[in-house]
Amino acid sequence: MSRSADTVLVLTHTADHYVIERVAEALARRGVDTARFDTDLFPLEARLSTRIDGAGSEHRLRSGPLELDARRVRAVWARRIWTPRLPEDLEPRIRDGCLRETRAALRGWLTALADVRWVNPLDAGTAAEDKPRQLRLARELGLSVPRTLVTNDPEAVRAFREEVGPLVTKMLTPLSQSMGKAELFVRTSAVRDEDLADLSGLALAPMVFQERIRKQRELRVACVGNRCFAGALDASRSAAGQVDWRAARPDEVRWEHAELDADLAARLARLVSALGLAYGAADLIETPSGETVFLELNPGGEWGMLERDLGLPIGAALAEELLRP
Repeated sequence: MSRSADTVLVLTHTADHYVIERVAEALARRGVDTARFDTDLFPLEARLSTRIDGAGSEHRLRSGPLELDARRVRAVWARRIWTPRLPEDLEPRIRDGCLRETRAALRGWLTALADVRWVNPLDAGTAAEDKPRQLRLARELGLSVPRTLVTNDPEAVRAFREEVGPLVTKMLTPLSQSMGKAELFVRTSAVRDEDLADLSGLALAPMVFQERIRKQRELRVACVGNRCFAGALDASRSAAGQVDWRAARPDEVRWEHAELDADLAARLARLVSALGLAYGAADLIETPSGETVFLELNPGGEWGMLERDLGLPIGAALAEELLRP
């Protein structure tokens, strides 16, 4: 497939705003067009076509006013690939089949772009969501990590609690969809004595249990290539935010500038690279004694609040990363 590439394709969804505009503006300043594809509109409102014959292949996308030939794409920002919208009254067996076919068609269409720049490559982004793998790599790279247990065994949880002391629990996979709150969101939560008494829910789904680290500040670090942009929240200002800053009221905490130690920034950049990514949002805790503890890295983690509230040029950095050879 020959190319006349002049466009960055952005994969996202209809509820995603602000960051898309920041990156699009940065690309426009560099003379590059942006094509936004809200993936939740496919297949009901967006149209994808893949044609293959003896002369080669052709791949086209139509969504609202957008008409895109894949040969125009020079890079892809895989910001979000969302669940397709389908009629609510579809019977479950038909719905499952439609979802499988829709996802397969989209992935097949995207394989035509395998030779362009991706932030992040789809397979690497999926593999990087493996939280135990992240922690193993982070530890190998010299980052401090909390003692962690992933299990569906209630007795293992109780024994872990006896060994390490107070615990928090969270899910293995993220559910948030943008800078705002998702309809379904499970925050990091403290494990109470009554929780330990009834862990029957683990029979339905394993969960992550970690030692509860005393925190002074929580850090969100947007890692773009070798560059790290950090913001901090003072966790001491909110009782609710001591476990998860997203539980704090807006008037209790605000984003502040944070300076990262050069060695810590280098280790985070190496972690992003080791995961095969060009971008990742790292969450860390700064303890009252000044130690910094790595919690996790989200390949599609949110960064808009750091640019909006602190003026950090993350959108421009992502634009530069997308335009790298």
